[in-house]
Amino acid sequence: MLVRVLVSFLTTAGLFYVNIMPALVDGLKQSLHFTNQQAGLVGSANVYGAALGALSAVFFVQKIQWRKVSTGLLLSLITVDIISMFITQASVLTMVRFVDGLIGGALVGIGFAIIAKTYQPDRTFGMLLLVQFGFGGVGMMLIPQLVESYGISVLFISLILFSFVTLLMVPFIPDFEHLTTKKITRSSWKLLTQKPLLLTLISIFLFQAANMGLYAFIVGLGKFYGLKIEFISVSLGWAAWIGIIGSLLVIWLSTRFGLVKTLTLGIGLTALGTWALIYSANSLIWILANLGVGITWAFVIPYLFSMCAELDHNGQVAAMGGMASKLGLASGPVVTGILLGNDNYAYVIIIATLVLLVSLFTSIAAAKAIKDLKSSKSL
Repeated sequence: MLVRVLVSFLTTAGLFYVNIMPALVDGLKQSLHFTNQQAGLVGSANVYGAALGALSAVFFVQKIQWRKVSTGLLLSLITVDIISMFITQASVLTMVRFVDGLIGGALVGIGFAIIAKTYQPDRTFGMLLLVQFGFGGVGMMLIPQLVESYGISVLFISLILFSFVTLLMVPFIPDFEHLTTKKITRSSWKLLTQKPLLLTLISIFLFQAANMGLYAFIVGLGKFYGLKIEFISVSLGWAAWIGIIGSLLVIWLSTRFGLVKTLTLGIGLTALGTWALIYSANSLIWILANLGVGITWAFVIPYLFSMCAELDHNGQVAAMGGMASKLGLASGPVVTGILLGNDNYAYVIIIATLVLLVSLFTSIAAAKAIKDLKSSKSL
């Protein structure tokens, strides 16, 4: 159990800012007076960097002493976060956060390679979700309020503290030798020309982009509709914690109702909850919508990744799914920031809802295509 906790902290440290993305985006707007476009771009640059960093880990993780490299990466994250505290220009901060993402993404890549070496890695992934949801909830509950009182430095200090605590844990992680990651071979790339994989990757990208695009600006959305920051942060914190129910439902339901019905229910409810945010002036609707989307987000993603696994049992297509996910998470905030303009929240809510419905259509088509592919192979 202790090993699972330690490895989960190591993996979370590289991408912890994703769990508190709304606090980052709103903090930049409040403290540094960034526009919606500038704040969204900074958040997106962080995740684009992470996607590239995670991809780079594929090529070096087998050749390194992971403990020394992880220590160096954590120290680098702390350094970049300290530097970020003193930057006030949007263009400079965007570049610095991209570098932070590169470093964090590489650390996540190492973390996943270590998880693969643990006993019963599925349980370690479960612990990883628990750490991410748990501390993400704490962060969302506290940081937005603290940022309003003390400025954006509070957010970077929280990232520094998380990295520092993780740094103290590194010496206690057992030795794991011969770390490996799944390289994407030429045969896997050829699958991109086939309908099942292409539709699955599009579904993952659209689902993640729609959710993160709106989530990144959720604090500002609540303020726009007249909600108090104390209420917003506490409700978002609870939404993060309760979201773990979605992952538990995946374990309980598995595929007993089939992918098509499960995805229709999950993505359909996500779209409904997203659309309901138009009525966020009603505090009860705000709470129910955020709790609902938190649960369905954590519920749908494992099924979309499982579709990747159906196409390739070597894990190479799963790596493509992970890349599509990160690109979606990165693209959502920057596109939403552009569309949002001067707080056109109703407009971006409708766009996010429509994108989710498109992802529902493509995911159902992908599930049917995968079923047809498996049927043809069994003949």
